[in-house]
Parts: sequence; structure tokens; C-alpha cells
Amino acid sequence: MVKTGRLSGKNDSMNQKLRIISIVVAIAFSCSAGWAQRVSKQTQMNEFVTALMKKMTLDEKLGQLNLITPAARTGPFATKNATAKMMDGSAGNVFGVLGTPSSVHSKLSLADSSRLKIPLLSGLDIIHGYKTIFPIPLGLSCTWDSTLIERTARIAAVEATAAGYNWTFSPMVDITRDPRWGRVMEGSGEDPFLGSIIARAMVKGYQGKDLKDPTSLMACIKHFGMYGAAEAGRDYNTTDMSRLSMYQNYLPPYKAAVDAGAGSVMCSFNEVDGIPATANKWLLTDLLRNQWGFNGFVVTDYNAVQELIAHGVAADYKQAAQLSLSAGVDMDMVSESMIASLKDLLKAGKVSMAQIDAACSRVLEAKYKLGLLSGSARQFDAARAAQVTLTDENKSIAKLAALKSFVLLENKNNTLPLKKNTHIALIGPFANNQREMFSSWVIAGDVKSVVTIYDGIRAKASETIYAEGSQVNDDTITIKKRGGSFDSLKQQRMIKEAVDAAQKSDVIVTVLGESSTMSGEARSRTDISIPHCQRELLKALKSTGKPVILLLLNGRPLTIQEDLLYTDAVVEIWRPGTEAGNAIADVLFGDYNPSGKLTMTFPRSVGQIPVYYNHKNTGRPYLGKQEYVSSYMDQYNSPLYSFGYGLSYTTFKYSQISLSDTLLRGTKAKLKATITVTNSGSYAGEETVQLYLNDPVASVTRPVEELKHFQKVFLKPGESKQVTFDITANDLKFFNSNLKWDWEAGRFVVFIGGGSDMVKTAGFVWEK
Repeated sequence: MVKTGRLSGKNDSMNQKLRIISIVVAIAFSCSAGWAQRVSKQTQMNEFVTALMKKMTLDEKLGQLNLITPAARTGPFATKNATAKMMDGSAGNVFGVLGTPSSVHSKLSLADSSRLKIPLLSGLDIIHGYKTIFPIPLGLSCTWDSTLIERTARIAAVEATAAGYNWTFSPMVDITRDPRWGRVMEGSGEDPFLGSIIARAMVKGYQGKDLKDPTSLMACIKHFGMYGAAEAGRDYNTTDMSRLSMYQNYLPPYKAAVDAGAGSVMCSFNEVDGIPATANKWLLTDLLRNQWGFNGFVVTDYNAVQELIAHGVAADYKQAAQLSLSAGVDMDMVSESMIASLKDLLKAGKVSMAQIDAACSRVLEAKYKLGLLSGSARQFDAARAAQVTLTDENKSIAKLAALKSFVLLENKNNTLPLKKNTHIALIGPFANNQREMFSSWVIAGDVKSVVTIYDGIRAKASETIYAEGSQVNDDTITIKKRGGSFDSLKQQRMIKEAVDAAQKSDVIVTVLGESSTMSGEARSRTDISIPHCQRELLKALKSTGKPVILLLLNGRPLTIQEDLLYTDAVVEIWRPGTEAGNAIADVLFGDYNPSGKLTMTFPRSVGQIPVYYNHKNTGRPYLGKQEYVSSYMDQYNSPLYSFGYGLSYTTFKYSQISLSDTLLRGTKAKLKATITVTNSGSYAGEETVQLYLNDPVASVTRPVEELKHFQKVFLKPGESKQVTFDITANDLKFFNSNLKWDWEAGRFVVFIGGGSDMVKTAGFVWEK
């Protein structure tokens, strides 16, 4: 019996070993099969593109490097003879073609007249929706909801591809710390960790699971690189920073988007280390391709090749084209410097055929990946365009995105939410305007589908009185430079009408801020306050003695410290999109409890800029009432609202942090940080619990705190939940002075709370 038992045990042991071996073999075979399949697809693509290029003349290859536009919507000029160039193959790519889906497809079919009939890449600035418009990207980032953000990008892709587009100039992943820059509206704010998460989500949303899918829209990462750090917040301006700052703070979102599989990258207008990005070989080849392994194509920004002349690195457009191609540019947007000069440069031996072939093959590979070269992958279907555009489901996601993007900044004496039987005076130049719910980056959005704030509130309130109240802007320099007018007598009449309406109401809801043309590209401002004429309206409304609720409509953080004197509640609504009115009404009347958290700091005054949460200490940090420390004489160091800030109709109470250990060793260790969050108010609500780390002593100076994790929790009144974060050695890593991504042993501080300046703290030691 014993002998039999031993034999049985040996057999069991042998069987277990065989099972393990079989599992390992199966996994290896599966991995090998997957690898072989990828290699096979790559080989097929290489063979196809190589065969196609053998048929191409030099002129046809140069045509693939040429991107044209029939309309100058985002640049200084349009392409001449655009139609003819699409027909003869001298323009292999186009953007900015607008019209009905059938007319767009008709224009794109012009390429069928070319000798080889190579389809066009058709691009458009689809920034926060195609026909169904979502909140601006800065607003979307305030949801802290990457799944939702990915869904908005997926909807945009489905709608846009049905209309004939296969390429979008999005996402913009530039880290931005200066709200004077108009393009902060197009990005995800100031934090590289959150920015990286959102960059991945948008790429996946646009491109889907397979670029060959007819609903896949090729993403274009922009603006590479460091464009969000333009000096003085002035668009197209110089950028200057250390490599360490690049790697630690600005490059991560670009890298995340590359790793997510983005098919293209747009180089930026600014210089990097003294060399404009368009001509920067270190940036476009050494870093992007060699270090990061990017295998898509690089396109310039609008006319950027020719602008190398103004930068002072090229004597003429020929030298500019030579520098750009040699740096790693594959496609020239609008300037046509490449197609005009590369043939001569090739004859002169200043560029090689290998360089031209490499650029051409990358463009053709993108078309192959999109299925454009298979002939039938993206045939136009008018029925599909009608079925997938502005659907009820799309609108419901647009409403949810708007709801989650709103940030409650102030709520004195629980002014909000309002009761349904409240008599409301709705005041403001944007309150009953469909177009103003969009940004300047909405090119094809359906304005008629927009629910205005007036319509949304009127559908829920017992009585709503509306008055425009003010003109938009009275700044004389802006009017002189940008056009427009201001009538002071008309302004007085408008304010009087608004005050009369307010006196007949229980509460005043006023919609003030920036017009859609005051933020976006080429919309930098030195004064980022609410325009003076609108502030005068706000003061007049407050003088009525009625509660004043300010809905802040804008594309950037504004300096509103003075305006808080004249308000009882403030809701940041950004530019909310198609479902603006319905979403705003839900928040005002308590059908939705706002949960948005800021992703970009609001300064107290312009003089604080740049101001951001993950700053570094100085040798003389400001700790209170002291002289000869780093502080202003006339302003506090702290911002008005910091990164991660956002109120709720309820309140959330945080316990102290509980750590699973206070001494850890080695790279494989894991620390659990737990905190209990309690809804201590009377409304159900969602809270974004944020975890930050600080490394007090390191080989290079470290920020006072850095976002490393966050979780969203929904709590009913009185409900508590434990939130646990896993901290690993990877969370401690940073770029050292050798630009090596590593961590160092020492003491660390963990912060957990509802905002970067509203946290509980605990400490631990981690040894190597």
C-alpha cells in the first residue's frame, strides 16, 4: 500500500510537471504565433509598399510628401490649384475639405484621375467632436475619466470617417502651465501623469482596435515638442528649457501617445535647444524614432518648413526643405517647399534618394494600415453617415461629458442647487447663443443641434426671464487688432435691462467669460480676466441684492479673484458642446452633483504666471511672514484654485492615511496606502481621490508633490469607503542628471485628498 502510494505520488508529480511544461509550451507557441503573425503582416506591408514605389516616378513620390488645403482656415494662406494637384498626383494628401459627406467623397475621389490612383490621406482638425460636439479637451480632462474621454474620441471617429475623413490633427498633448496661451483649451492641463493617461485614451478612441476598420481615424500627436511652454504664453513663440525638464515634465504625454500606437506626429512651430522642431534631427529622429521606436510618419505644422527662414536657420525654402527632410520630416503641410525643391536638391547631392524613399514609404505605409490601398475598405456609404451622426446615444455621451467636466468653484451658503420653482433671471451675452457653446476649433459641428443654456434652463424652471446684459468685449486693443466694436450707450441700456429683469426674479444666473474667438490658436491674452464691460454687468447684478450664480464660459483659467466679490456661486462650464443647456440645467437644479476637478491651476493674478502645483522649492521657500524669501510683496504665492480642486454639493471627509508598512526594501516591494472617504453631506456624489508623492532629498531637486494615482468613488450620504492605492518602486522613479529613469532610496511623503492642496499626509522609507 505504501509502495503504491509512493508510485501514485510520483505519477502526480510527473503529471503536474507535464501540465506545467504543456502550459509553458502553449504560451510560448501562442506568443510565437502572435509574433509570427505580426511579422507576416509587416512583411506583407513592406512588400506591397516596395512594389508600389517601384512603379512610382520621382515626382509621384514627392507628391506623397505634399499636404495641401483648399482653404486657409488655420494658417496664413491656402493652396493654389488644389483641385488640379489632387488630380495629377502632385498632392498626395489634403486637409480642410468641407461639405456634405457625398461632396467630401467626391472631392477625395479626384485622386482617381492620377496615374497610379493612390488615395489621399484626408485630414481635418477634429478636436472635440465632429458633428456631435463634446466639451473642449481642457474641460474633458477635468472629468478625470479616461474611459469617457476615449468614448468621445471614438464617437468623433465614427462620425468623421462616415463623412470621408481618415485622419485627425488630434490629440494635442502639450503640457501647459501658462493660461495666457490660447491653446491651453486644446490640451489636458499641467500634469504629465494625467496628461499621459488622457493621451493614450484619445489615441485608442480615434484609432480603435484596427486602423483598417472603416471607423478608424488616424491620430496625430501634436505639437512635438514642448509647444505648450511658449515664452510669455504667446503662440508660435520660442521655447527654452533644460533636457531634464523636457524628459520629466513635457515629454511623457507624447511618449504615451506613441506607445498607444498613434499613426502620425506633428512637429511644433517652436525651437528645441535652439533648433526649430521642423529641422531638429535630435527631436524627430534620435528621440522619436530611435529612442521611442515610433514607426509612423511625421508631418509639419502649417507652413512650418518655409518658416525656418524667419527662424533664422535657413536662407531660403530650398535649404529649409533640405533641413526638414534630413531631420526626419515626411510630409510638408501647405508650404510645398519639399515638392518644389527636393528634385533639385537630389541632383545637387544635398539630399539622397534613400531619404526621399524613406519619407514616401512612411506615408504609403500609413495609407496601407488604414486600408486605403486595398481598394474597397472605405467606400462611401451615405446611409451609414446618416445613421451614425448626432444619434441619441452620441448626444447622451456629450451630455454626460459636459456634466462631468463642470467644476464647482464656489458655493457660498449653499446657493446651489436651485429649487425647480425658482424664478430665474438668466443674464449674459452667451446665455442664448448656440455657436458660443463651441470653441474656435469646431469646424464641422452642427450648430443647429446645440441646446442653449436658455433652452435648457427654461425646460426645468417655473419662470425664466432672459436679458443679454452686456456686449462681449470693450478692450480697445483687441477691437483694433481683431475687429469688432463697442458702443458705450448701448452697454448702459443693456445693463439697465438686465437689472430690471433681475429685480423680477428670485435668483440671477449670469453667463460670462470669453467668446469662442478669445481662446484657441493665435488667441494669446496678457489680461485673462473677464472683460471689463462684463464685470460692470456683474457688479450691477450684485447690487440688486439677489443671489448671483456665475457660469464661467471660457477656454482657459481666468483671473476671477475680484469677480468673487460679486457672486454667491461659481461654476466653471468651459465650452460645453452640443448638450450644453441640458447639462447645465441638470447641475443648477441638483439633478446632477458636479464632480469635476481642475487640471490647470487658476492664478490669483497674471503676475503669478507661470503657476502650477508640481513646482519645486527654492533655497528660501516662503513659510509665512518673512523677508528675504521667495514671495511677492503684493500677492500670495498660492493660486486662487489649485490643480485637482473642485467642490461638490455634498462634503467629503478624509480619514488619516494608513500605510501597510513604513520601511520597504527593494524594487519588488509594494506599499499599500489606504484612506477612508466619507460622504458627510446630504447629497450623493462622486469624488476623485488623488494620491501625490514627494521625494524630499534626491540627487536632483524634486517637486513639492507629484500626482501618481487617483481613483473615483461614488458615495451616498453617510456612506464610507476605503480607498487603497498600491505604491511601487516605479512610482518613485524620476529622470536624474544623466537622464536615466530610476529611483533612489530615502524618505518619502505620501499625500492623499480631494485636491493637490487639500490632502492628508504620511511618511515612509524605501531602501534599495
